[in-house]
Amino acid sequence: MHRGKGMKFVGDSRVKASNRMPNKPKDYSEYPGKTEAFWPDFLLKEWMVGSVFLIGYLLLTVAHPSPLERPADPTDTGYIPLPDWYFLFLYQLLKYSFASGDYNVIGAIVMPGLAVAALLLMPWLDKGPERRPSKRPIPTAIMLLVVASMFYLTWESVVNHDWEASKAQGQITPKDLGLVPDIEIDENSEGYQIFQSQQTCVACHGGDLTGVGSNPMLLGNELTAEEVEEVIRNGRGAMPGRQFSGTDEELKTLAEFIASLKEE
Repeated sequence: MHRGKGMKFVGDSRVKASNRMPNKPKDYSEYPGKTEAFWPDFLLKEWMVGSVFLIGYLLLTVAHPSPLERPADPTDTGYIPLPDWYFLFLYQLLKYSFASGDYNVIGAIVMPGLAVAALLLMPWLDKGPERRPSKRPIPTAIMLLVVASMFYLTWESVVNHDWEASKAQGQITPKDLGLVPDIEIDENSEGYQIFQSQQTCVACHGGDLTGVGSNPMLLGNELTAEEVEEVIRNGRGAMPGRQFSGTDEELKTLAEFIASLKEE
């Protein structure tokens, strides 16, 4: 074939070479009630809907402000972390024996990784032309199983979580606000030495007696020595009793020391 002979060039393979008329789409006005102009009709509707959602969101933030908790304390081993609601199903999954402990990698990486990989490969795994769920039983069944599993795990996480303890551990204490009483502690006293020797006391109330996490600080307390001894023996609130491992005389000395931590 010689150059320039027997060859025809077109801009679109769907346009016939013999078509001499310009291939322009019809104007939207030729379809009344079925289409509209992008500017300003369509964009105006989008902006109006977006404004409604924005105003509603702002009103929600004013009515229900974000709950503020105390600053994070890496030394507080009793703090129970809780993820946002959309990760609660993964949080619950890590509580089961087959996905925690020595098998933590299965619940944290393997199972979520398989789910994400299956979702990414879905266009290649399900290439059928049908779009109705009834005509795609396997993908539909898998999707329903995933949704049901997520719902169940989220529900289990919610009903089995101690929300009262969660609320208490996030409360802002006077220590967080810098309101620690200016009380001088005699570190050479026998009561202080007894306190430091009791690991349960230090773990909850801190070595400086200002409290760990939501546990109360002992500085500035208003208890008498007898009341302190009663609390140590029998407990109070979330504090369990019978945690002191010393003698009765040491307990009495400790109670007197704690009762003396008052502002003058």
